[in-house]
Amino acid sequence: MNRTRSKAGILLAAPLLLASCSRAPSFDILGSFFPAWLICLAVAILLTVLARWLLMRFHIEIAFPLLVYPSLAAFFTFMLWLVFFH
Repeated sequence: MNRTRSKAGILLAAPLLLASCSRAPSFDILGSFFPAWLICLAVAILLTVLARWLLMRFHIEIAFPLLVYPSLAAFFTFMLWLVFFH
């Protein structure tokens, strides 16, 4: 009985392991394919620089800039990915 459970578990897990074999979203830029997350990261870094400029323009002090700016870049990256590719 235990052996049939393990076989059933393997058969149920197989589609989950094979689901990632679909084509990944990528962009063709000058004949070279770039993954979509890399494009999202580049745009997110530009948005983070813009956010930093706005914060400096309004004289807003950031307590922990080593935590805030990478977190903003990650936030913008994930939001762009969700908006355009999910």
